[in-house]
Amino acid sequence: MGLPGVPAGNAALMPAPELDVTSGAQRSRYRADGFVPLRSYAPIGDGRTVALVALDGAIDWLPIPDLDSVSVFAAILDENNGGRLELAPEESFEATRRYLPGTNVLETTFRTDRGTVRITDALNVGINGRLPWTEVVRRVDGVEGEVTMRWRVAPGTCLNTASPWARQTLHGTVLRIRDLSLGVCVSDGMAIDWTDQAATGQVIVTAGAQHVLGLVASRGEPLMLSSADDIDAGLDRTVDIWANWSDQFECTGDWHDAVRRSVLILKLLIHNPTGSIAAAATTSLPERLGGDKNWDYRYAWVRDTAYTLSALRRFGIREETHAAVSWLLRTARAHGHAMRVFYRLDGSQPDPVEIYETPGWRGIGPVVTGNRADGQLQLSIFADLFDTVRLYVDGGHVLDAETGHLLTTFADQACDAWRLRDAGMWELERLEHYTSSKIGCWQALRCAVHLAEQGQIPGDPQRWASEADRIRDWVSRHCWSEKLGAYEWYPGSDQLDASLLLHAGSGFDRGPRMSSTIDALFEKLSSGPLLYRFTGAREQEEGAFVACGFWAVSALHHVGRTDEARTLMDQLVAMTNDVGMLAEMIDPRDNAFLGNLPQGLSHLARIGAALDLAS
Repeated sequence: MGLPGVPAGNAALMPAPELDVTSGAQRSRYRADGFVPLRSYAPIGDGRTVALVALDGAIDWLPIPDLDSVSVFAAILDENNGGRLELAPEESFEATRRYLPGTNVLETTFRTDRGTVRITDALNVGINGRLPWTEVVRRVDGVEGEVTMRWRVAPGTCLNTASPWARQTLHGTVLRIRDLSLGVCVSDGMAIDWTDQAATGQVIVTAGAQHVLGLVASRGEPLMLSSADDIDAGLDRTVDIWANWSDQFECTGDWHDAVRRSVLILKLLIHNPTGSIAAAATTSLPERLGGDKNWDYRYAWVRDTAYTLSALRRFGIREETHAAVSWLLRTARAHGHAMRVFYRLDGSQPDPVEIYETPGWRGIGPVVTGNRADGQLQLSIFADLFDTVRLYVDGGHVLDAETGHLLTTFADQACDAWRLRDAGMWELERLEHYTSSKIGCWQALRCAVHLAEQGQIPGDPQRWASEADRIRDWVSRHCWSEKLGAYEWYPGSDQLDASLLLHAGSGFDRGPRMSSTIDALFEKLSSGPLLYRFTGAREQEEGAFVACGFWAVSALHHVGRTDEARTLMDQLVAMTNDVGMLAEMIDPRDNAFLGNLPQGLSHLARIGAALDLAS
């Protein structure tokens, strides 16, 4: 649980007690003040949680057992007390890495003056899907020469709310924190040195030799103490399972490698037990270096779910599409006729926001769980829900009767709700008649008419069609700014909003007005190929929003400016990190990543842009 009453920004004034200093982290030249740039991270996962591996071999983030659990390894937010799993050469090294083809299994090569080693990292999966426990595998292969590797498994304090300890058991020492149990497994001949809070060791790796470091973990249940051989065999199985999964879809075109990587990263954000889709894998990574824009994105947004399903459907990925649609509709029914902006991964209502006595990445707080956007009115979720269902039905599937009646209720709600001010797509505290929100209601009602004409939902499609026409007329008369030569953020604002780019794709406008809006956005909100979210975002010193650039690619293509779209696409694809990952934002001054990562919306926008250009 969090610490109610600890105000944002006070963590630095009230340092929490440190963990056992005798198990302190190795110092890495890749780190400044104990932290690496956010570009340094590469995600691995098992369909239930995600770990982030830094370029220097440290796993700085791993919630157990679920992605939305309070993270027991959270050095990305707290150098001293966060906890991490380290594995790296004792001496100075250079590191390069890649994913094994068609997988989310990471391979890092360390080169030292005396030799070269290769580490293969994964969260293992089982024969029949995910394992009923968490299993981290780190295989070390000697490539040439001789390298002394140091390793360390040191759980953190769960954001300074608990203290880990090492407990002696009949079958060896086990690390405990709260109701978590963690077992450390190593190959024969690898010694383990224990403190009362961590396990450490070293091993000399020679050419042709292979060693395994593993971690098994469970919460509130018995712990399966796997052998190093079992964990190693699990790695080979995990590679095969990932490769088989990615063989089900084909990526072609100029950006096929980038698209395939984005699809694989999206797969990491799909919560296998429920079918829900997390917006990102982390919490509290800052959107601006000045702080105060730190959010928890480990929830399933209706919006992001809709975009993900659109992408998966276009690749013919069936199981995850059906599971996510079923989760979304099942969750909507469970919560009655009040559609929320987002839900927990298990479909329950989000917990209140809580602030923790934790410094944050590079001391930029606050560190939080929960998201204050819960409970907001965002009219665009009507479009997200109905477009998801329309795509599913158009794919040859059939709705059940209960879902049909629920959607009828939501369509009727959209007919009334579009007249209200809302928080908009950007989840702002200021309520306005945001243009993009109104067009979202138009899109929802057009989808509802289509579903009714297909016999999928009951209701009065004539009313929905009439109200959609009324929205289009209102937007045309009130939301166009002659001064800007663009659709404006909201009537009378004389300001711009990059989310309007989405409505070239929705079909609302693919003509001269949308083309002129694109030009205005790049004149006022761009920095190179990147776009800020809205007027004033640059001045607030937040990063440029990655997805907006890819939305512009799609919009340019839809208005007939495909050559410009392709040039922009090349520029944006080049801005990923070394393994193809994207964060939420990029600081145009130095191309540094900002915000939570991997960010699903950024990868979805990249996939959508590539598919649009191929159509």
